[in-house]
Amino acid sequence: MDTPRLRSALDQVPAYVAGKPPVPREGLTVYKVSSNENPNPPLPSVLEVIREAAGQVNRYPDMGVTGLTDALAEYLDVPREQIATGTGSVGVLAQVIQSTCDPGDEVVYAWRSFEAYPIVVAIAGARSVQIPLTSDHRHDLDAMAAAITDRTRVVLVCTPNNPTGPAVKHAELEDFIAKVPRDVLIVVDEAYLEFVEGEGEVDGLSLRRQHDNVMLLRTFSKAYGLAGLRVGYAIAPEPVAEALRKTATPFGVNLIAQAAAIASLDAKDELDVRVKDIVAERARVLAGLREAGWEMTDSQANFVWFPLGERTGDFVAACADAGLSVRPYGTDGVRVSIGETEANDRLLDVAREFARA
Repeated sequence: MDTPRLRSALDQVPAYVAGKPPVPREGLTVYKVSSNENPNPPLPSVLEVIREAAGQVNRYPDMGVTGLTDALAEYLDVPREQIATGTGSVGVLAQVIQSTCDPGDEVVYAWRSFEAYPIVVAIAGARSVQIPLTSDHRHDLDAMAAAITDRTRVVLVCTPNNPTGPAVKHAELEDFIAKVPRDVLIVVDEAYLEFVEGEGEVDGLSLRRQHDNVMLLRTFSKAYGLAGLRVGYAIAPEPVAEALRKTATPFGVNLIAQAAAIASLDAKDELDVRVKDIVAERARVLAGLREAGWEMTDSQANFVWFPLGERTGDFVAACADAGLSVRPYGTDGVRVSIGETEANDRLLDVAREFARA
């Protein structure tokens, strides 16, 4: 039977595997720590704005996302012409690839890294060039620079890296940028920016101002706790930002998402307290795991990475038995989000038992 013809590029698109919810357990509180969600509900002030905006959903949202664009421009001290918004950072990333890649063009990125990268590249008919991480689960920036060819249109740098956790240092990224041709767009994916602490962290805005081929990708899903509303943004050179706005889904950022994002920027001081609490929990979890004998990567995000190899499935099962839904990555390892204190305590118990076994 004849069927409609679909694009052959879709045959190369891998499926996105979302973090699974936990299986209910009688007499046990279960926790989802598989999707790097913020365990805190929205702030009361943000919830009130969401309620008010919900009363207007019979109307189309502002197609230009004007209010949020203006708020971000003021908050970041950048021209509004350099701001582009979308449905989460992954939505903006899709706009980046659509704006830069023709079929057969190349996108260079580390692997393993954010699972959406090969998906958005393949949908565009472009080709992924995946560069293995170093032995300590960090970007091999020298190898990434060496992989650039005359077909390369985009290089993706995820810092902190999802799912392994380490962050690129500012000096490392400066050296890397100097090796990349100026007609290749460098996308610095900063989805977990707010959780980074320590010396030498990347100053993305400074690099954006210095280099006309550098853009930043950010989201309200993680630190701001708006994952369910899907709103992200880019800070990019004006011609790139204009292209991103052209390729955006019309009315993609809905009016509730825009209102909540603006309110979250206004509530930054309160949200910073929550971020610091998550960072403190991350430090506590990593210290407990190392004390139990685990060799952990230095995560700068809101998750920890267990490079378990063939033992991945066994660890996932042990966590499930304890009421924890975690995120496996084939036979590479397991990513576990920093969640509620009780969830973190339970992870430490599981990890101690697993290490002893």
